Amino acid sequence: MCGPEAKPIELNEDERRIYDRLGEIFEEERLRMARALAGAGSQLFGRTEYELRDQVHRLGARALEAAADERQKKGRIRRS
Repeated sequence: MCGPEAKPIELNEDERRIYDRLGEIFEEERLRMARALAGAGSQLFGRTEYELRDQVHRLGARALEAAADERQKKGRIRRS
């Protein structure tokens, strides 16, 4: 979290475009995570733990896809 002395992060045009695109993706996954955690009751570990881990991995993969798509839009070559 940002403290009172934290400076706002300035983003260039490319960073802002990716940041905005990630916002939609992160919000969707955040809702799924909240639903999973709330539905877990007192059983946070075990099945819920693994589901949450899978959601975080899925979020990372979607973030990489979004960044790759933005680069492709700008005409940069996509690396495998």
